[in-house]
Amino acid sequence: MKKTGLIIAAAAMLLLTGCGGEAKTDNISAGMEAIQNLQYETALQHFDAALEANENERQLCRGMGLAYMGLSEYENAIAYLEKALQLSDGTPKDMDFDINYYLAIAYFRNGQASDAIGAYDAILALRPKETEACFLRGCVKLESGNYEGAKQDFDQAIAQDKENYDRLIDIYIALSDNGYKDVGKEYFQQVIADNEKTISDYDMGRIYYYLEDYENARNYLSKVKISTDYEASLYLGRTYEALGDYNYASSIYNDYTLNDQSQPEIYNQLGLCRMQMGEYELALSSFQSAMGIEGNDMMQTLKFNEIVAYEYMKDYKTAAALMGDYLKSYPDDETAQREYQFLKTR
Repeated sequence: MKKTGLIIAAAAMLLLTGCGGEAKTDNISAGMEAIQNLQYETALQHFDAALEANENERQLCRGMGLAYMGLSEYENAIAYLEKALQLSDGTPKDMDFDINYYLAIAYFRNGQASDAIGAYDAILALRPKETEACFLRGCVKLESGNYEGAKQDFDQAIAQDKENYDRLIDIYIALSDNGYKDVGKEYFQQVIADNEKTISDYDMGRIYYYLEDYENARNYLSKVKISTDYEASLYLGRTYEALGDYNYASSIYNDYTLNDQSQPEIYNQLGLCRMQMGEYELALSSFQSAMGIEGNDMMQTLKFNEIVAYEYMKDYKTAAALMGDYLKSYPDDETAQREYQFLKTR
């Protein structure tokens, strides 16, 4: 899956708790909790109970749509999300915008890019300064081969929030993954030229990281207190990885975990470094430590990396069993499907 797709998915998950205004009932709440735990079949069972109990139909349709999205059954997801929109009272509320965001993703994943763009258009028609919708619409246009349209959306998103370097990086990743890395770098270079004296060492460091100027990235990021700054630690470690020094990168990640055991991405990077150094059992331990962190939104990545670690340890039986379970939660991962066929032959 391209990074643009991952950006869209991540943006959607941030909206799970973003719609308010209507009291939730027991079965629907249980279903939404199951979705957050990636238990989509369980969620549907709760929603069936909600239907029997005559709970809020609009929230129920929204929940059903999200559950079917999790199961990669996008036709069903679209049907329920569209019905949830139709149940609106005619006055746009936060929930209507929330549903449109999800509907756009379901359309996109179902190969209906023009409908996805239409959903973002609907959001922007009522909220023209909704920068997230503008950015995501640009991602869909880019994936659909409409570079000029995407560029206009990205320009607008940047103009509306000039100091949002997180979004600037997301735009760079989308452009890079679709063959426009140089355009993404031009955005960074313009930002440096316009704001060099006001950009923080952290932001300057990560901009240089994406510019692939790792020496400057290291110099700026080294000024930040990495033992307590999660993001700076992550970027400095990745910079040393790019420089080929996996040993020092792993020491940065490991030192950070001595102060904070709540960041799964640090453990994941530590595991990846240990994989590079051939320390597969230590790598496995890192991935499993991350998987034990509550509220973890990296479970798919971590579960896949755990399987890879078992493969490198030549424990193919365990790897195959875990991959079977993995595909129940992430059935549309084509890489995992191919790997599963390989594992079953070992």
